[in-house]
Amino acid sequence: MNSVCVLVAGMPASGKSRMARELSARLGLPMLSKDDIKELLYDTVGFCSREEKVALGVGAMEAMYYAARQVLGQGSSVILENNFEDASLPGLRALLAGCHARPVTVMLTGEPEAVYQRFVARDQSPERHRGHVVNTCYPEPKGEGTVCPPITLEQFVSGFTARGMARFDIGGPRVTVDVTEFAKINYDAVAEQVRRHL
Repeated sequence: MNSVCVLVAGMPASGKSRMARELSARLGLPMLSKDDIKELLYDTVGFCSREEKVALGVGAMEAMYYAARQVLGQGSSVILENNFEDASLPGLRALLAGCHARPVTVMLTGEPEAVYQRFVARDQSPERHRGHVVNTCYPEPKGEGTVCPPITLEQFVSGFTARGMARFDIGGPRVTVDVTEFAKINYDAVAEQVRRHL
């Protein structure tokens, strides 16, 4: 088996989903996103508390790993996209070892303040799935759209720093991409760097 697990990682709102989709299109690899799975669970199961929401997140991660095992186990490669953090390491190591797969990490980094501004704008966008924004209940009761004030820059930075998103390292090759300005990202160049490790 010579399968590769491409991990698209980085702080929240750094553009991981778009990067993973762009790489999937250019490299011809299937892409699995924890957030995509969470949205399916939000819409089909829902939650009535922060604890239930967290449980759906755990379930989404397990579902992503399950699907990845089916691909990697056949000797094919796959792209996984998530806010990978310290707590992700045991599950990822088990996935890679069990499938005899090699990791390649695409780490998205940039100026925290610029990414924070995108984080706030994303949560306020009507296109953002409300299940990611609210913590108390989803679907929200009709006519009771919860107002969720944004966290501060300090809370944003301390959150992803404490959880280890910026220092995530599973070993293997790394491709680091500065996402401070989306317009300057060269997806073709990133895809070519990843292709060299496939």
